[in-house]
Amino acid sequence: MQIFKRIWLWFDDSTGLSAALGPVMSHPVPRARKTAWFYVLGSATLIAFLIQVATGIALASGYVPSSGQAYSSLVFISGAPIGRIIRGIHYFGANAMIILIGLHTIRVYLMASYKYPRQVNWLSGVFLLLLTLLMAFTGQLLRWDQTGYWSVLIAAQQSGRVPIIGNWVGHFILAGDSVGGATLGRFYAAHVFFFPGLIFLLVGFHLYLVVRNGISEAPSIDRPVEPETYRTWYHALLAREGEAFWPYALWRDAVFGLLVILTVVGLAIAIGPPGLGKPPDPTIVQATPRPEWYFLWYYAILSLIPKWSESLVMFWGPVIFGGALVLLPLVARKGQRSPWRRPWSIAIVAIVLFMIAYYGAVGKVAPWSPRMDAPPLPASVVGTTTGPIAQGAKVFHDKGCEYCHLVSGYGGIRGPDLTYAGDTMTPAEITTRIYSGATNMPSYRGNMTPEELSSLLAFLESRHRQPIQPPAPAANQ
Repeated sequence: MQIFKRIWLWFDDSTGLSAALGPVMSHPVPRARKTAWFYVLGSATLIAFLIQVATGIALASGYVPSSGQAYSSLVFISGAPIGRIIRGIHYFGANAMIILIGLHTIRVYLMASYKYPRQVNWLSGVFLLLLTLLMAFTGQLLRWDQTGYWSVLIAAQQSGRVPIIGNWVGHFILAGDSVGGATLGRFYAAHVFFFPGLIFLLVGFHLYLVVRNGISEAPSIDRPVEPETYRTWYHALLAREGEAFWPYALWRDAVFGLLVILTVVGLAIAIGPPGLGKPPDPTIVQATPRPEWYFLWYYAILSLIPKWSESLVMFWGPVIFGGALVLLPLVARKGQRSPWRRPWSIAIVAIVLFMIAYYGAVGKVAPWSPRMDAPPLPASVVGTTTGPIAQGAKVFHDKGCEYCHLVSGYGGIRGPDLTYAGDTMTPAEITTRIYSGATNMPSYRGNMTPEELSSLLAFLESRHRQPIQPPAPAANQ
């Protein structure tokens, strides 16, 4: 121990580290009894980010950011036991960072910690939230599979609808006219260097503001914020009942941070990283990409709104939401901080969370999208393995009907459920629909032989709620 103590004394004498960190660790913070654990979310988000940095460096040592080798390098990494765990930690760490920064934002908003003198604290946090989402978006392409490929292509096409600068934005995202090696290189540079560098700078600035302006005290209905007197009152509060950040507050950050680390590592070991899809192939247009869960709600909204409103929603939606976050501390810099005196703040958070959950669930199902990976109907559903009915079930799958229509729980849900088609439509009506098509349904005239149509009709006519019983033999006279 004497050796370590001498090494530390030599290091501290050379660097002055304890003199620099001492005031930070010992600075007083308000004593929070009932709300103390709500204040650990910011430090937990920082820990999740450091997990991403550490695992990202490890992954970058084996990842090859080229269109020809990116996919195979990830396959190699995922095949090694340590590589699988590191990928899993990186994946679940990203999810943890999204969740924690979202909860931290909600906590700060509900407690109105954005009011004087912490307006710039809030603004720096807003930009950190944006950078976190951009990190998540750019990371999806680095998997270099069908989902990542088409998700970025769709995002670029949507960006192209933004008024005036849309084409430039779409071209900038793709680093060209289409997704390719240049796109992958740009996303890799942004994900590994540019965005993390900005996050480090903003985190340092954010922490400096936290120390300078102090951690906000628990809100009270008896203490509205008055900029003219707040600082004097706050310093008197700290002098009267404040406590040192270390050890009275930091231990909670350490305990919760350790819990985050153990949870992320445990999930990585038990579940592992998400599986890779097929390598990107622009000739396969039947792909049905889904963004990660934290973007599903936006994906669902854009898929459900009328086409004429897409450009307006894609442009004005983020502008209005981002503008509201930026203007909030500027127009509401004083007054009540208690959420019970600001019931509209609770209502806004509840509405936002409901929309994210509801539209996220809709986006997960994606009823507007065909299920290209629907397997052929099993014999237990078809009812036979030979004859026209079995052949019709094969036609039903091969022609893509099953991608949009459900039969006994198998298939897509974009079109009507055909589980009991024999009860609801006549053969003539089915034939007319197949040949004429309908909304979101192509016409199969010229794309189906008479034999295929006959087999398909036999299969659909066999779909009944109650099996049709053959007639009983006549009694002997």
